[in-house]
Amino acid sequence: MIRSLFIAKTGMDSSQFKLDTISNNLANVSTNGFKRQRAVFEDLMYQVLRQPGSQTSSTTNHPTGLQVGTGAAPVGVDRMFAQGNMTRTENNLDMAINGKGFFRIQMPDGTIGYTRDGAFKLNDQGQIVNSSGYLMDPQITVPANATGISISKSGAVEVNLPGQAQTTNLGNIQISSFINPQGLESIGNNLFLETTASGAPVDGDPGNDGLGVVSQGYIEASNVNVTEELVNLITAQRAYEINSRAVKTSDEMLQRLTQL
Repeated sequence: MIRSLFIAKTGMDSSQFKLDTISNNLANVSTNGFKRQRAVFEDLMYQVLRQPGSQTSSTTNHPTGLQVGTGAAPVGVDRMFAQGNMTRTENNLDMAINGKGFFRIQMPDGTIGYTRDGAFKLNDQGQIVNSSGYLMDPQITVPANATGISISKSGAVEVNLPGQAQTTNLGNIQISSFINPQGLESIGNNLFLETTASGAPVDGDPGNDGLGVVSQGYIEASNVNVTEELVNLITAQRAYEINSRAVKTSDEMLQRLTQL
């Protein structure tokens, strides 16, 4: 009975962790480029009271053994990188990656961050920046007298300049992919950092080597499915209630023992 109390406690902790993950998904249902997360659990160590295959006689073995589990615990949080819906904004600096890849962002300390949020803007120097003011990498500067910014699916940024009949190419947007994007470190502000688990980034032009293409005037919405999250919320709540009931039942059995 004492053991069942602690086993049920791990179940309640696991349900709470799942609820935290679901709540974060729902909180980011309107966050540009957000990728939903899923809590992953594993069973804890087992107390072996009788080893499977142990002898029950000189000629027979125990077919299953006797092993008692000690509960469950979260082992990781998977991030689902499925494509989010593409929302038309008609803003020339809004971009969405249709397919695999991340925009490259230069952090204040010089490191490179990665994002699926393509809501870009211009700073006071005419440089393309994200919502936090961090520069896009490679840096692209739009002249003050430029008009009609055009971004191709392959990432080429072109503008019209006064007195010039042809458009002027300002540079090319590069995007990066990872062999294991789930291994990226989330740091907030819609940004990820490379880790050993993610592998090194593979940089390239949009549309090449399996990378997605850039869609100008669109924003990738969150891929959170509210209905699915609400169903997961209900199952997490019921699991918590069942484990709390197990705690109550164990407590009642202990009370009965103390009354003998």
